[in-house]
Amino acid sequence: MPSKPRIAVVAASLEILGGQGVQARSLVDGLRRDGYPVTFCPINPRFPWPLRPLRHVRYVRTLINQMCYVPSLTRLASADVVHVFSASYWSFLLAALPAMAAARSLNRRVVLHYHSGEADDHLSNWGLLVHPWLRLAHEVVVPSHYLRTVFARHGYHTRVIPNVVDLSRFAYRDRVAFRPRVLSARNLEPGYRVDVVLDAFARFKARAPAATLTVAGYGSQETPLRRRAGAAVRFVGRIEPQDMPALYADVDFFVNASVVDNQPVSIIEAFAAGLPVISTATGDIGGMLRDGEIGILVPPDDPAALADALDRLWRDPDRARDIARRAREEATRYTWPAVRHRWAEAYAC
Repeated sequence: MPSKPRIAVVAASLEILGGQGVQARSLVDGLRRDGYPVTFCPINPRFPWPLRPLRHVRYVRTLINQMCYVPSLTRLASADVVHVFSASYWSFLLAALPAMAAARSLNRRVVLHYHSGEADDHLSNWGLLVHPWLRLAHEVVVPSHYLRTVFARHGYHTRVIPNVVDLSRFAYRDRVAFRPRVLSARNLEPGYRVDVVLDAFARFKARAPAATLTVAGYGSQETPLRRRAGAAVRFVGRIEPQDMPALYADVDFFVNASVVDNQPVSIIEAFAAGLPVISTATGDIGGMLRDGEIGILVPPDDPAALADALDRLWRDPDRARDIARRAREEATRYTWPAVRHRWAEAYAC
């Protein structure tokens, strides 16, 4: 039997808590369990200790990060395949491009793993800052059919491999009764529209006085969002991946109002934990939820519609339970056993 190729994964570490870091960790763990030799190369390497306070200084941190990151790419020489995670815009130029260029200079196979829901704007408007460099990849992998359609409009062939969630980490349970306990688990950035969630929750609480909302995440909008929130809203900040299952277990509904998105890991985790999901249809979410079957879809920027959908589902526990059961079954599509052969094909082609 031929030996497995050596894989170098270039991505954000979990010091930057977000979907890319969580997916990179899941991928590395799955590959190692399957016997692949894996090297992880973080795009956000630790700064030398005297410089660590500068991680919080804008622009300076970018310069120091690049001074640490680019030399670390010599580690790619030990790999046969370089698997590069990518977001859009400057992240593509500062993180993905150096890794792809280094891998090409070493004559290694390059697999670009592009995640961003901002892909259409990126590919439409960044011209020479994106298109010549995408051709450095031997293979472009995207998590969703939504992104495949976006890339196809710009003339690129892509391979679709969904995001991965370890279902064993989440304790699914059939909820006999649904409490009006609601969770938002998106970082506090403008595209995720947590402000809409807060406004919708205020409307819902007027009908369900016992309702509570837990907001997990951190980001640039935290201060104005805290000012906007009522007394029944609990901000829990950054939650490490190992602590997320307990957070899902403590609530009964998951809500999302994002207007920039692709295939959120938090929604897949909600599926795994047995939470009915109410969300906008941004990016691939419409295909994930299939309105009324796996979850409930609402229009963007419409807190009244989100509140109404949440209220109707809370008052119809049989429907909420059926949706949660189907969502748990759907979650098996996002497990390592369901995607491992697709990654093997991407590495081997």
